[in-house]
Amino acid sequence: MTHAQPPGAPRARIPGPQQPPPSHPRIPAGLWRRWLWGGLTLWVLTAAVTYATRNTTLLPTLILLGSFLVPAAFALWAYERHGRDLGVSLILGCFVVGGILGVLGASVMEYYLLHPSLWVFVGVGLIEEAVKLAALMYVLRRQPRVRGLRAGLVLGASVGFGFAAFESAGYAFNAAVGMQGIDLRSLLETEVLRGLLAPFGHGLWTAISGAVLLHFRRPNGRYRLAAPVLLTYLGVSLLHALWDSMHGIAIWIVARLTASDLPLALFAQGYIPQPTDAQKHLFTLFSVGGLVIISLAGIAWVRSLARIDPSWRNTP
Repeated sequence: MTHAQPPGAPRARIPGPQQPPPSHPRIPAGLWRRWLWGGLTLWVLTAAVTYATRNTTLLPTLILLGSFLVPAAFALWAYERHGRDLGVSLILGCFVVGGILGVLGASVMEYYLLHPSLWVFVGVGLIEEAVKLAALMYVLRRQPRVRGLRAGLVLGASVGFGFAAFESAGYAFNAAVGMQGIDLRSLLETEVLRGLLAPFGHGLWTAISGAVLLHFRRPNGRYRLAAPVLLTYLGVSLLHALWDSMHGIAIWIVARLTASDLPLALFAQGYIPQPTDAQKHLFTLFSVGGLVIISLAGIAWVRSLARIDPSWRNTP
């Protein structure tokens, strides 16, 4: 039996449909900036304490923090902007699993396939760009719906930045441990240089190749090795090879401009015997200028891909 409510009594509210909890945990906006500047402050503090105390137990902290500072900032930015669509597990999987698999695959293939020569950097570019794409495909093997330029740019860059982080940690360790003991100055120089160049290397190149790879991915999850995919792979491999060989290219240009009669073997060794001041300045100009040109070419390539996907412009 239904009882009528007395006049003027408040009506009971009927609960409406509950909104499902968000599929990914929210993070504060701009967290990647806080991580970048906060991590940089901690790295400088760690470097100062290590230099003052000569405490070698701080070296792992110094190496890991410096190597992952910029790549982790990208991962946070990618999750903040695209975590709702791609998910944290996918971005993190590309960064960690893809990065580690890429480093391991490149190490094995370069050990068995490459030998010292003038063309060694071409082989390095072809191998490392191939293993990063293979790592991306492995991480996405059970995600057939992940496709398109936008997903490829973000996830490809995640693999590339993960590769760069683990590779930089190895380079920093090698720079720190020398025949004469711990070389802290060489470690710091390596980490600063690779940290500054991190956004313009592996992450940029794999973003380009990953975008084209996923753009041509079929709805059933299979990959199409169409002509644009292969040409893009060769293009980013060329940018990679030019980046790695810019030191030797700058030496060759300086030798040609200054009319120096230098043997060809010196180019592979990467130095000019007893360089003049003019040669030093020209070498700095051409080596740094070459890296800038390669970086601008990669950035322009990424921007052209981003313009193709209209949904990219609607991303908050």
